[in-house]
Formats: sequence, structure tokens, C-alpha cells
Amino acid sequence: MSRTPAMDGVGIVGAGAVGQSVATTLCTAGFGRRLLIASRTSEQAAALAADIDDMRQATASPVRPRAVRVADLADCQAVVIAVRASFTNTRSADVRMGGAVANAPAIGQLAAALYGYPGTVLVVTNPVDVMSRLFAELSGCERVFGIGSNLDSARYRAALARHLHVPAAAVAGHVIGEHGDAAVVCASATTVNDQRVPLPVQQLRDELATRAGRISAGIGRTRSGPAGAVLSALRKTLAVDDGIEELSAPYGGGWLGIPLRFTQGRPVACLPSLDAAERRQFTAADTKLRTAYQAVRSLPELQSPDSERDS
Repeated sequence: MSRTPAMDGVGIVGAGAVGQSVATTLCTAGFGRRLLIASRTSEQAAALAADIDDMRQATASPVRPRAVRVADLADCQAVVIAVRASFTNTRSADVRMGGAVANAPAIGQLAAALYGYPGTVLVVTNPVDVMSRLFAELSGCERVFGIGSNLDSARYRAALARHLHVPAAAVAGHVIGEHGDAAVVCASATTVNDQRVPLPVQQLRDELATRAGRISAGIGRTRSGPAGAVLSALRKTLAVDDGIEELSAPYGGGWLGIPLRFTQGRPVACLPSLDAAERRQFTAADTKLRTAYQAVRSLPELQSPDSERDS
């Protein structure tokens, strides 16, 4: 089910590679009327707004970009958080977790600035499952989702479609748990044209595990894929489309990627049936993310009175 976008404004925090790609994608898609851009410095926000305005003029997009402060995002229907602290990630495994300590203070500051924000928040900053929970619990915002498992799921369906030489739309399947090394491929519930088929599970897992690294090695960072995942999630969360998105959200006392069925913008968890091995993997992902969150939450930078008021 699809509707005409009725939202007035979407905000983006972060003018780096992913923020730029999200802004470009929203402008190209004509998604909303206002695109409000905030960043670490006003010069960065103004530069991105000017660049997107050039695109708007060339493509006759209805989206009008403007550089703002974070405080000016309060009346947006949705805010996309794509901040990234300056740090060097030297990890060869658990790469996304490498940003936890560096990115957490920036997320904490945004949570304080947007405390009580009533709209939808989509977090892209890695490790996204941990950062989404951190923002939600420090900000008091009720509609916070993390982008990650929906991109993993799209990659999974596309990889399987390539292997079987079928359209990606013929594949129904999910990747859940962590957006990272503890991702759970729901192979036992995957269907192709509504039929169960033999799957090259290890080959698919290897493809998912290495794809982001290959992209980053070639162009510096993944950007277009996350931007597409943001647009897809915005369409569901803002009631433009009904359907399923695999997003990081609260589940069973923790936060991790799960399929959410959106109807007129309202989400309901709809986990597929898992076999015994997948259930163990899902439990392990949950435990890993809870432990990582507690380590981040105890950072001295997050112990100010403002950050503790909703803990």
C-alpha cells in the first residue's frame, strides 16, 4: 500500500559521507518539502545545503534544503542521525563496534539537545544497535529505530537472487540480530517464489560479512546503501508505505534488529520462525549487544546530570 508523502520536513544531523548520501537520496526522491541539515559546524551544514540546492534546481525537486541548528529540528516529522566522530578504526573484526566509544558522546549530546522530541528518529551511526538504544534512553524519544538490519536483509535477498538467477522480489528472507558480526541469517524461514529451496548458507554469510569491507576498501565508506535503507525506512515509519522493515528496536528487554510490520506508521514485531541454531545465534547477538551497551553507558562522558535524567 502506497500513499503520497504528506510530511513537511525531514532533518539530517551529520554532513559526512552518509549524511550527504541521505540528503542526495531524499532530494532525488522528492521526499518531503523541507530538508533541514545540521552538522558539527555551521559551515559544513551550509555547504551541504548549498550543494543539495544546486541539485534541486537542476532536477526540479520539490525538496528545499536549509542549514539549521539541531534545536531547529524540533518540528520535523523525522530526524536522521548520521554523525560520526573523528577516529581511526583499526579493527579487522567487529569493525562496526570500533566506533562505540568515539561516537557515544556525540549521540549523548544529541539526545540532550533533542530531549522529548515527538517525531521519528532513524539512527545510522555505528554500532547502530547500541547507538539507537543509547539515543532512545537518553532522549526519552518514543519512536527511535536503527538502520542496519534492513540493509543486511536487502543485501541477503539480492545475493540469493543472484545465486539462483531470480528477481530479488521473488526472495523473502531476513537478517536480524546485530548489524555486525553477530548478524543472524534466517535461512530456515527464507522462501523463493513462496517455496523453500536449498540455500548456500555459508556462501551467503560470507558475502554479507565481506561486502561492506569491499565497498569501503574501494570508495572509503559505504554510503549509497545506507541512504537507500534510510529512505525505505522513512517511507514505512512516516506512513507513506505499509510493509516490513528490519530495524533495530526494543525487544525482550534489549535492542537489536528485528522485522517490524508497519501499518499506517505503527510498528509490530513479526519475527520469523527460527530453527534451533538460529535461536542460539539470536540469543548470542542479544547478549553481545546488551553487554556492549552497558559498557558504553558507563563511559564518564555520559554521566552528566542531563544524560542521567532518563536512566
